[in-house]
Amino acid sequence: MRYLVRVFTRKVFRILPFILGLIFALVVVLQNGAILATSTEILWDTYGVPHIFGKDTQSAFQAFGWAQMQSHGNLVLRLYGQARGRAAQYWGEKYLESDRWVLTMGVPDRARSWYKLQSPAFRNYLDAFAAGINAYAQEHGELIDDEVKVVLPVKAEDVLAHLHRVLHFTFVVNPETIGGIKQQESKAGSNGWAIAPKRSASGKAMLLANPHLPWSDLFLWYEAQITAPGFDAYGAALVGIPVLAIAFNNNLGWTHTVNTHDGWDAYKLNLADNGYRFDGKVLPFETTTLSLKVKQKDGTLKTEPLVVKHSVHGPVISQTGNQAVALRVVGLDRPYVLEEWWDMARAKNLSQFEAALKRLQLPMFTVIYADKYGHIMHLFNGQVPIRKKGDFQYWQGIIPGNTSDTLWTKIHPYQDLPRIVDPKSGWLQNANDPPWTTTFPTAIKADKYPPYMAPRFMDFRAQRSARMLFEDEKITFDEMVGYKHSTRMELADRILDDLIPLARKNGSELAKDAANVLENWDKKANANSKGAVLFATWVQQIDLHKVFSIPWSENKPRTTPDGLANPQEAVAKLQAAADQVQKTYGKLDVAWGEVFKLDYGGINLPANGGPDHLGIFRSLWFSPQSNESFKSVGGDSFVAAVEFSQPVRAMVLNSYGNATQPGSPHIGDQLQMFANQKLRPAWHKRSDILAHLEERQAF
Repeated sequence: MRYLVRVFTRKVFRILPFILGLIFALVVVLQNGAILATSTEILWDTYGVPHIFGKDTQSAFQAFGWAQMQSHGNLVLRLYGQARGRAAQYWGEKYLESDRWVLTMGVPDRARSWYKLQSPAFRNYLDAFAAGINAYAQEHGELIDDEVKVVLPVKAEDVLAHLHRVLHFTFVVNPETIGGIKQQESKAGSNGWAIAPKRSASGKAMLLANPHLPWSDLFLWYEAQITAPGFDAYGAALVGIPVLAIAFNNNLGWTHTVNTHDGWDAYKLNLADNGYRFDGKVLPFETTTLSLKVKQKDGTLKTEPLVVKHSVHGPVISQTGNQAVALRVVGLDRPYVLEEWWDMARAKNLSQFEAALKRLQLPMFTVIYADKYGHIMHLFNGQVPIRKKGDFQYWQGIIPGNTSDTLWTKIHPYQDLPRIVDPKSGWLQNANDPPWTTTFPTAIKADKYPPYMAPRFMDFRAQRSARMLFEDEKITFDEMVGYKHSTRMELADRILDDLIPLARKNGSELAKDAANVLENWDKKANANSKGAVLFATWVQQIDLHKVFSIPWSENKPRTTPDGLANPQEAVAKLQAAADQVQKTYGKLDVAWGEVFKLDYGGINLPANGGPDHLGIFRSLWFSPQSNESFKSVGGDSFVAAVEFSQPVRAMVLNSYGNATQPGSPHIGDQLQMFANQKLRPAWHKRSDILAHLEERQAF
């Protein structure tokens, strides 16, 4: 008996550490509000944000595909149909130009080759995402419009084709900009901040993510949390993309801004003998004839040929007489963008984060980064061609294509890109300005880089961004959120001190009345700001490139341009603007929100915020309406303000809501908060999610 007791006691002591370990693990799990991952589930919060808890990574991808269909099913399928280059076949002639563009650029074929090049594990993840889309469509087909069901079933190649179309053939080069070569204004913008502990009131690093995009189509953000073994990230993906592109985890976070990256060139080809001249020879085109099917109104299909010619530069996009133009775009040989983003979100420190970035799979976008260890970083990320000559401006025009001297074939490695970690200033900003103005004192010197790397300028929105950071020595989290909503016009601060006295001295009675309105105005574009409409109308009347007497200077990047070059003309333009506002709205001091409206999902509210050229940090773009008002069509979209305390503190907003699917209560349900200049808590702890639960789905 004593022997049995000794044996039993010995066995208990042997397994005691194991038992204690199980108890400890269970306590940790319960404290974190998590569950043992025996199944996959989506917890939908009251703003329609899916919080995905996957039993493994593949299951998480599948659930994310399901979630995107529940929120944006019609849009997802329509975007994938366009990425196939078959949208005109599905939905008619209005998609014909889109199909021509996608097929001429080789998007579907390249997506198929990219799929084969993925690692086996990541290929499985993409298959799982597509499977989630198809599973939702099969189970809830009644919730999907009949006309988009023709795209089903979705394959992983469709996901990659959509990514490829969005990144390379919308952001890197947009078909709408090609006609004017690179001079048209981009549809995309953004603000990004990183604040180091030395400038943070809490002593913790902070991050502000604030992309600006159109409020429609492939530009919509989808907010989500994805959790799987070894992975937990919160952020946003563009609709149809299977990974988060802007995100934070418990250790770090990042945002992207659209950088002044030049990743494409248009080459002029001199035609001869059914080919083109290159280095003293005549080279033949590689020609492919494709069939485009176009759905007619009676449902029949019309077929028309699409002849695609390829030169050593890339596909021919136009041809007139004995000349043609060919397009060359970076990144067509770099298929691992999604895995890079995934690994960025998996990273636990700056070293791991940069290991992902160094692959240079992402063709463009500035990276603004912060982490719990207090590090901040600005990276002018992108695939920048190594060019033999020329400055940035030279490469904005049509490039001679008759010589290999202008044909780039390689890109700069990671170490060549403009980058700064932990600047002396303690803060970094980007508002789509070049990397040279990311902080002050200047941390990245333009003269150390090739002159074609990026242009040299700092517009008024970027100046406003830098001013707010520069002037506040200790920034609280709430102050950062407040700055994010700033509608103050940097342009008004710069120019009214000259314009108002001149109008009072030399202007008509109407011009003097206008000067009084501008004097009493708060220089903001809040809904109740009186004078903002008048000032914006005056700015429309002038040429911002010629109005200043002192041009922008690299030596004074935050305080120039300044002064009025032609005071008499400026006053005359103010009188004309006043006359226009008076006749249109019946008064000079009409409030901004009476004219400019937030309009989305059937909700109409007075707007605050405004266009970039006015120097407003809270960016909002408008389209004129027939009743002399203006409707919001883009600008501030997904927003995240993050403080890397323990636990992480985060406030977010998706301006237009987290769904487009008909019948969803989350179409426009955040617009009132947008109008009120408020953010909402990011519920990323399971206990918080359960406290604000709208729906639970288990798989």
